Amino acid sequence: MPDRAVTALFERYADAQAAVERLEALGIPHADIAIVASHSPDAPDVSAPGTAPVAGEAEANAAGTGNAGTAGTGATVGTLLGGGAGLLAGLGMLAVPGVGPVVAAGWLVSALTGAGIGAAAGGLVGGLTGAGMNETEAAAYAEGVRRGGTLVTVRSEAGRADQVIAALKEAGSIDLDERAEGWRAEGWTGGTAGDEAEKAPHQVFGGNRP
Repeated sequence: MPDRAVTALFERYADAQAAVERLEALGIPHADIAIVASHSPDAPDVSAPGTAPVAGEAEANAAGTGNAGTAGTGATVGTLLGGGAGLLAGLGMLAVPGVGPVVAAGWLVSALTGAGIGAAAGGLVGGLTGAGMNETEAAAYAEGVRRGGTLVTVRSEAGRADQVIAALKEAGSIDLDERAEGWRAEGWTGGTAGDEAEKAPHQVFGGNRP
């Protein structure tokens, strides 16, 4: 049973994609990986040839990922597909309050779209805090996605956390503390990646830091 989660922000979607592929190669279950990417030119178009096909509303509802109303939810579901060859085959569109349109897949999607704590708190910040991250960290990650970054978060057993962290670093995760300092210098007044956290291109929540 995973008892901690590791999360990282990537400048480019391609780097996050490489991270997910590394995690899958390590045998991390798809159910324990999530990705949220700003819908920018670097992110995939889920309706384009060679990517996951667009599912109709009936198919999405049958998969348990049908449209959720915008009132009282953390996000609205566009197209979310299950199965396929790896987590990235399940990418779909979401409209996330405070962030805008994103493509996402994995366990965090339910926190963004359901009527639970993520919905109550609103958007990506609510989804991350519902998963155990503190609010200032969550605000910084949400801002990173809003600015075009891609978030990868992994639920992990404590004994595998170092492997997960290494995979995220090797794929090019950024130092969010440093990036948030730059945003604040530009006038951003949101959270930080952790006032007492180690300056590193990853954060761990839902458990002790490594």
